Amino acid sequence: MSDPTAFAAVDLGASSGRVILGTLAGGRFRLAEAARFPNGPTTRPDGLRWDAVGLFEQITRGIDAAQAASGGLTGVGVDTWGVDYALLDAAGRLRDLPFNYRDERTQGVPERVFADFPAERLYAIAGLQVMSFNTIFQLVAEASSVEWADVSHLLLMPDLFGYWLTGRRVAEVTNASTTGLLDVARRTWSSQTCGYLKASHGIDVPRILPELVEPGTLLGDSLPGVLTSSVPVVAVGSHDTASAVVSVPAETDRFAFISSGTWSLVGLELDAPVLTDASRQANFTNELGVDGTVRYLTNVMGLWVLSESMRAWRAEGRDVDLPGLLGAAARLPGLGCVLDMADERLLPPGDMPARLLALAQETGQHLSPDPDLITRCILDSLALAYRRAVRRACALADRAVDVVHIVGGGSQNTLLCQLTAEATGLPVVAGPAEGTALGNLLVQARACGALSGDLAALRRVAIASSELVRYTPGRLGSTEAHWDAAERVLPSER
Repeated sequence: MSDPTAFAAVDLGASSGRVILGTLAGGRFRLAEAARFPNGPTTRPDGLRWDAVGLFEQITRGIDAAQAASGGLTGVGVDTWGVDYALLDAAGRLRDLPFNYRDERTQGVPERVFADFPAERLYAIAGLQVMSFNTIFQLVAEASSVEWADVSHLLLMPDLFGYWLTGRRVAEVTNASTTGLLDVARRTWSSQTCGYLKASHGIDVPRILPELVEPGTLLGDSLPGVLTSSVPVVAVGSHDTASAVVSVPAETDRFAFISSGTWSLVGLELDAPVLTDASRQANFTNELGVDGTVRYLTNVMGLWVLSESMRAWRAEGRDVDLPGLLGAAARLPGLGCVLDMADERLLPPGDMPARLLALAQETGQHLSPDPDLITRCILDSLALAYRRAVRRACALADRAVDVVHIVGGGSQNTLLCQLTAEATGLPVVAGPAEGTALGNLLVQARACGALSGDLAALRRVAIASSELVRYTPGRLGSTEAHWDAAERVLPSER
């Protein structure tokens, strides 16, 4: 295929979406933003929803903008967050807007499920960490409020947009692995789990689940009239973390990754899932990746805690901005107060600073309401959470690592990157900042014949396409003993 070649990556996050134009020439991608738009929950009397229709309008406009800027696209791929889904009727129409995973309707549902389908059994099949918003728990939460006989298909969010683009209904496997409905070792839908939902909750899941496809599957050309010109659509690693991990600029397999954004996903890339009871008790998840890999990871609340704190401060009339907060936080002493970034009370929208102050009081620590001090607390706590997650993952998977790669928007947070090096005692390589979009583009390019080779070959292109920054531990003067002492303040790991 002749150079240059243009692709569009549709990358939807929980707080914003973007369409990135990637131009491949000379063995490297040049990225440009074709469109950016806000995203977030729509509040209705029955809970939090996603405006999927509005998002699709923004997606098509963004793809059209990328087409106009490039003179023509070779491919398009869509990635989003996991777990959330849409229900379609027999005519293929959306029955209602999809629920947002932050909706509170799933509280207490995991315990109900485990009373009939033990946690040990589910983990042995799905290998999934227990989070109340996992798809299986969302389905049980609305089992009695949906006329399931009228449901034709269940489509996860990226697959919904792929369907609207092409008319093809599939479930791309990296996103499907976040549902709890997959047999993660076989990369197929689980007859046991789906049978349980049918027998115990009246949801005929086997009937409504679509065909599973692997990343790199060509879904087909976009339907007439959807875009200004027809474009091939590729099922990429449609879970955003799966795409982000493709872009990790690793030169060996001895690395840990942190996909850092609204959420922080911290873990390892493995050849096979870790389905031990110790792994289950540690609440690590086995999500599927590109080329038969497994993303062995845990979720950390991420920069959502800081962005939601900033929203609260601005609502109070405070004039705060991210560069100012980070600059002030960098000048403050470290580890004055550390909090558990896995606490589920930090999940919903709301008065985040008040929650952080309450958590500090619960643990016998003092935290000032000053935004600069709270910002430093959040970043120290995130770095400590990363340290715990990397070390626990290595122990559970019996894997040693030499470097931590941070990809995504959080890779541009220099204080967080340096704190991560200090906390883990490992060098940190930060970048690419648009890691998810780049991974999306790499899989598309290979599927369309513009690139070839295995993951290592794709990562060589990622390295050539990225500006990377290296952080070494010890620059801030903290020691292993300082981080050990800070960790003792947090709840014990299971």
